[in-house]
Amino acid sequence: MYTRNILLGLTAALGLIVTSTSAECTREGLLVAAQRYLSAQASGNITALPLSSTNFTYMVNNKKADIKTGVLSQPLKIDLNRTTVDVVECASYTMLISASGSKPYVISTQIRHPGGNKSNDTSSIASIDSIVATTGALFFNAPKTLSYVQAETWTPISATARANRTELKRIGDAYLDMWTDAKAADSIPWGTDCERVEGSQLTKPCGASLPRGGSQRNNGNRRYVIDEEYGSVDVLCSFDALGSLPDSHEVRVEGGKVKYVHTVTVMS
Repeated sequence: MYTRNILLGLTAALGLIVTSTSAECTREGLLVAAQRYLSAQASGNITALPLSSTNFTYMVNNKKADIKTGVLSQPLKIDLNRTTVDVVECASYTMLISASGSKPYVISTQIRHPGGNKSNDTSSIASIDSIVATTGALFFNAPKTLSYVQAETWTPISATARANRTELKRIGDAYLDMWTDAKAADSIPWGTDCERVEGSQLTKPCGASLPRGGSQRNNGNRRYVIDEEYGSVDVLCSFDALGSLPDSHEVRVEGGKVKYVHTVTVMS
């Protein structure tokens, strides 16, 4: 009886461990889902996307859209793509650049899965949320954007040199707060070699020529994907300080300092 009780106790404990472990999303599962999205965009065929049958949402430039007629229904030649993942929120962020196709695009997409951090089920997709820039967007020039981003180095950051999740979110928020808060710019740890890419504009160092308040409208509707391993925070938002523009801001932090900033802003 004593041995049986021990075995039962061990079984229960192992069950708790398995349950606890399975409650966290994995990088691998998130990356597989992001690759399915990229394959769908390259082919213009969404039939292989595992969309949630109960509560799927498709957003383009901060508005609900029909996935069957949106940009995902158009095959694109993808010249560059890069994905970061958020295992806490069970979400991913993918940047893709199509510079050599018939119509150029720079697209920033966040993908979220059912259950958020309460589920490890990346086999279905709860939402696809994209900022889609093409000719006419702010400073838009896909070939130039491609050349700038291709020159960057994105590798995992060692555990001892990583900014934590709280700090990455703080930096992302501080960046978007610069237009309304005169002190925000100075709260950001700018790297001396940081680079800011805004469409066809490259600014080095990116801590120069910064806004310091002036707007009365805070940049709102913020949605985050934070990847500590790659030092990245991406925020999709409504850039209300300049007129409710659909916007993506991504910041990479290396060794505690901002290294890269990418902005995709649609003039609506």
